[in-house]
Amino acid sequence: QVHVVESGGGLVQAGGSLRLSCAASGRTISRSAMRWFRQAPGNRRELVTAITSGGSTNYADSVKGRFTISRDNAKNTVYLQMNSLKPEDTAVYYCNADYGNLEVWGQGTLVTVSS
Repeated sequence: QVHVVESGGGLVQAGGSLRLSCAASGRTISRSAMRWFRQAPGNRRELVTAITSGGSTNYADSVKGRFTISRDNAKNTVYLQMNSLKPEDTAVYYCNADYGNLEVWGQGTLVTVSS
């Protein structure tokens, strides 16, 4: 079975940083697109950032210049470095692996940014 597991969430003050990790198992991510989504209470799940198998990235306007997605195929892991965090970044963050014929979601990790 293919799984992805997020980690690294927690409570941080506004202006602080966190790094989320998404570790995949059961299948290599080297040819997959990887995405981070987030969902705040009462809101729809939204795409935060994505990285293709070739390393191209895109970001939601709300996080450009503050968040960075990266991948380490050797470790089968994707990262989300989050800097200059704001209270509005508070959400459950989900990792998504798109293998083309299969999409896999993690359980999410909670990020809480206090003002």
